[in-house]
Amino acid sequence: MPKAIVVHEVGGPEQLSWEDVSKPAPGPGEVLLRHTAIGLNFIDCYFRTGLYRAPVLPFIPGQEAAGVVEELGDGVTDVKVGDRVAYAPIQGAYTEVRVVPAARLVPLPADVDDRTAAAIMLKGMTAQYLLLRCAKVKAGDVVLIHAAAGGVGNIACQWARHLGVEVIGTVSSAEKARLAFDRGCTHVINYEKENFVHRVKEITRDEGVSAVFDSVGKVTFRASLFCLRPRGLMVSFGQSSGPVPPFEVTTLSTQGSLFLTRPMLATYIATRTELLETAGNLFDVVRSGAVKIDIGQTHALREAAQAHRDLEARKTTGSTVLLP
Repeated sequence: MPKAIVVHEVGGPEQLSWEDVSKPAPGPGEVLLRHTAIGLNFIDCYFRTGLYRAPVLPFIPGQEAAGVVEELGDGVTDVKVGDRVAYAPIQGAYTEVRVVPAARLVPLPADVDDRTAAAIMLKGMTAQYLLLRCAKVKAGDVVLIHAAAGGVGNIACQWARHLGVEVIGTVSSAEKARLAFDRGCTHVINYEKENFVHRVKEITRDEGVSAVFDSVGKVTFRASLFCLRPRGLMVSFGQSSGPVPPFEVTTLSTQGSLFLTRPMLATYIATRTELLETAGNLFDVVRSGAVKIDIGQTHALREAAQAHRDLEARKTTGSTVLLP
């Protein structure tokens, strides 16, 4: 009988229960997938705590994974049995086997291994749409990326550097500062020791940055607005420190006619064409060596609770992969 991590009640990491689940059967347009590697993301914690509401309790958390197709439902033509594939973001990844719509699966190139795929599908496609389609950065831009040593930040900093963008990254420790420098940041600010607004203004000679990419939320959001140059873009795409508190929308005008967006990956890969193009662009930049993937730590899937504790305590660097 297959195993999975199941959440019966929202709360702390102790709510992640390792238990038997029924083996599902694929319906029309679906495939049965056996996971080989599963990605860990902060959004998994949001659903576990109830910050984001799951469709129904109990539920299986997790948004991204790689695996091998074992069975096909009626009408499936996009993949075949034995194919190596990956996906994101589809709730329910913390399991040994699962059913997935075939149209949401991405075939894996032979030179992209399963652990790398599980580490990059959500975080890497997020970095792609944030940089290339949301902010539309270009060579010569100066941007601020919070949590520069984290999963998305690690990839986004390298990708931005590859595009000729000057990156200012924020981190919470000296160890993470070294990693951020290694992965593309021109300047790194330890916001536990420095006022990042003052440092950004010093670095940019009071001009500010053209865009801020903020996955931290509560503790960085408002100050980040003061880092932007006139008509700059604030991209709020996460809230690891808590939800962004209400603020006066006129702040955007008084700080220089700023733009604000709260995007989601799902909107940017809504069609299969968009999904394949986004993933293909990601695979290309990884395979070229321009973006190196740091899998900072791995855990057995049954140890998901400890993985969540480490992530929330900011003890992780790069990506975390769970192994069934």
